[in-house]
Amino acid sequence: MRDARRLVDALRTPASVEMLRGSEWTDLISMARAESLIGALAHRIDHAKVPDRIRMVLQDAVEAHDLARLQALWEADCARRALADYPGKIVLMKGTAYVAADLAAGRGRSIGDLDIMVERKDLPVVENALLDAGWEWVKPDPYDDQYYREHMHELPPLIHRERDRMIDVHHTILPLTAGPTPNAGEIHASAIALADGLYVMAPADMVLHSVAHLFADGDLAGGLRNLWDINLLLREKAEASASFWTELDKRARLHGLADELARALRLAAALYDTPVLPSLAGKATFTDNFYVRRLLARDGYGRETRKLTRLAFYIRSHWLRMPPLMLARHLWIKWRKDGKPSG
Repeated sequence: MRDARRLVDALRTPASVEMLRGSEWTDLISMARAESLIGALAHRIDHAKVPDRIRMVLQDAVEAHDLARLQALWEADCARRALADYPGKIVLMKGTAYVAADLAAGRGRSIGDLDIMVERKDLPVVENALLDAGWEWVKPDPYDDQYYREHMHELPPLIHRERDRMIDVHHTILPLTAGPTPNAGEIHASAIALADGLYVMAPADMVLHSVAHLFADGDLAGGLRNLWDINLLLREKAEASASFWTELDKRARLHGLADELARALRLAAALYDTPVLPSLAGKATFTDNFYVRRLLARDGYGRETRKLTRLAFYIRSHWLRMPPLMLARHLWIKWRKDGKPSG
């Protein structure tokens, strides 16, 4: 195959991998690694008949995920202890939230930084507590610091000086300069407590955070993994609650993400055969094809392909994040600071 559809097919229909031969397996594993889906693939095709050499690769991926899961939960607990005197809710996000809540989306899910969300008014308190507990700024640059604090949905990233683990402290789910303006207060108010005192987003908000991250705040890099998250969250939550679709529609409108949700539903159904509510997904559009093309832009070596398509989505991602004049000023400052030859 000329793109990552082989990986999509394996995730959607695990038994299909039993037809693979020789280099086709190499292609699949390379794509899965490049898309950070090797752990998810290993769990997904666990009961399929695969060659012994492939079974060893998949087992290594499962063991690596098990370790990453423990590390993620440990980091979450370290943050909880560092913020023990903070009276507000500490809401886990993304992969850590999935494993902490024991969701299907957490099985084999790659997990990088620890992402948490607190109320914006509490950022100084949370920031100082983390600094006192051993975290420090990754890039102490005055312009970047000001840009994050005035325009972004999170503080500048922090890294622990001893454990070398990063934490991103959010106060909402999209940059303040983005088009949609999610209701951060409602996300906090609806967050669900876990046994250890940490929180995760309510089911609909959890889906919409992944939708926002994929379609309203980026160039779709790693998009197959994010869409796989959405697929699993939708399947699990829809099966658990008969009112889920109604709540998802309501929250999407509240957060200004109805259009992004509709596209996510259409693409999840098209690529992963996700059961969706037709009235929320709407009719397929011509532009959906461009999104699919971008999501599948990976060759058998795991390398990114379709440079023009990727460039178009890269430009789109910056356009979504801020108005044209602000974008031009930001890029000019970054070029002067980082890209202009010195001397």
